[in-house]
Amino acid sequence: MSSSKRPSRDPEAGASEYIIDAEGVVVRFGEKTAVDGVDVKVLPGEIYGLLGPNGAGKTTTIRVLTTLQTPTAGRISVGGLPMPSENKGIREKIGIVQQMISLDKDISVRENIICHGYFQKVPKADIMRRMDSISSAMGLTPFLDSTVVRLSGGWQRKTSIACALMHDPEILFLDEPTAGLDTQSRHMLWDMIRQLNKAGTTIFLTTHYIEEAESLCNRVAILNGGRMAALGSPRELCDGIGRFAVEHNNEDHTRSYRYFSDWDGAKAFAAGFGDDESVVLRKTSLEDVFLELTGRKVTADFVKVVRI
Repeated sequence: MSSSKRPSRDPEAGASEYIIDAEGVVVRFGEKTAVDGVDVKVLPGEIYGLLGPNGAGKTTTIRVLTTLQTPTAGRISVGGLPMPSENKGIREKIGIVQQMISLDKDISVRENIICHGYFQKVPKADIMRRMDSISSAMGLTPFLDSTVVRLSGGWQRKTSIACALMHDPEILFLDEPTAGLDTQSRHMLWDMIRQLNKAGTTIFLTTHYIEEAESLCNRVAILNGGRMAALGSPRELCDGIGRFAVEHNNEDHTRSYRYFSDWDGAKAFAAGFGDDESVVLRKTSLEDVFLELTGRKVTADFVKVVRI
């Protein structure tokens, strides 16, 4: 894992300012449209999150951006290289950790990492140095001789990420990196993702954990039904529906939500319920935005969606 910052791209140099630059991406499987005209523009050095419910098109999008899936339509460049003519060069610039752990569980951590070094055509003389450096930085050194099957889910995921870093990629793609992990393992991986990003690696992650996107990402895109529903920083997206939320119970035991741009307005609205103990006055969260777009009826007030 490199300790030096990667240089940012110069927009004046003629290339795109985005390290991932995709426009109008469409993916169809027969009559089903999985991704419907999606734009993805990721800046060098950012942590970009793709959030959405199951079946929203997150994994298909990440497969397209990593050359694993051919799109039906769209223009894509990654690391300054266009698809599909430069797919080989793109693969040399990216690391991929897929949702399903793809390690050989019957051999050691050390053997898995070395094998991935060979797969990525890392020079033989550099493989051991790279493995030692990455393992030390990620806390994997004590586990190098452990069989993968004996590791917890969190340490298996760390091993997968170590394998993906062997060729020093500019961009690391993480598809649901903490799916199925316990809380402690999730936070362990969050710290590691932050460290990788601080060292200069651009991170693109898909997740359906709201807290994960809110905690890690500079910008979050919300995908729903294969289409981009919203994009912005977590704070910008929250401000788009209102900075403060009032929630309360209805007579049918459902929950209602109203959003306000100022505290006084929210407080006055909440006061109208008198002593109703079900009323909660709080700051808006990214979860509110997500549910308004994907799980609740979108209100007329949701008009300030941040887009590129």
